[in-house]
Amino acid sequence: MSESVTDTLGRFLRDRIGVEPQRASVTFLGVEPVEVLRFSTSEQVVYVTSGCSRHPMSDPTDLHADPVRGPRAELVVRMAAGSSLPGLHKRMATVAAAPAVEGLILAADALVDLGEPLWDTATSTAFLLDDDDLGEVPLTEPMDSIRLLRAVPITANEAAWVRLKGAAALREAWTEAGIDVTHADRSSANP
Repeated sequence: MSESVTDTLGRFLRDRIGVEPQRASVTFLGVEPVEVLRFSTSEQVVYVTSGCSRHPMSDPTDLHADPVRGPRAELVVRMAAGSSLPGLHKRMATVAAAPAVEGLILAADALVDLGEPLWDTATSTAFLLDDDDLGEVPLTEPMDSIRLLRAVPITANEAAWVRLKGAAALREAWTEAGIDVTHADRSSANP
């Protein structure tokens, strides 16, 4: 079953984005490998995890978790074309493995703070999740669709802002300041 989920995801992404991806695989002890697919177009570079959605996310204390039904998600990071982001795939894979390892449920407006740069030389240390424009990947019944969540890299100051005022307030601040979150060297929103 798990292979068909990742195969379905791969076909969906190639059809929607229109290019073949580069692949990087990251392995964690006791967890199936997580791949990070890198799609490069003339306008942007799109990174998408593949492997988080193999199994539904569930509370690790639930001894009777449904192995088929339940929320499934993958992460999407969109950056401007030409961005050099060495190490980003490892951080994305870490977050994508967190549901299996730590029982983390990935959802829109969630803040996932790694406490370390998201790529070499990055000022961003956390992701703010939101629904991505790619939508959801339908799977065969009775499995739930895969929710594609845009993971926006944010700084430690912005993460503190989200904790204090919420995700909507940070997004509003980006709009007011004209901040393009797809640029790796962007300035941080100031509270």
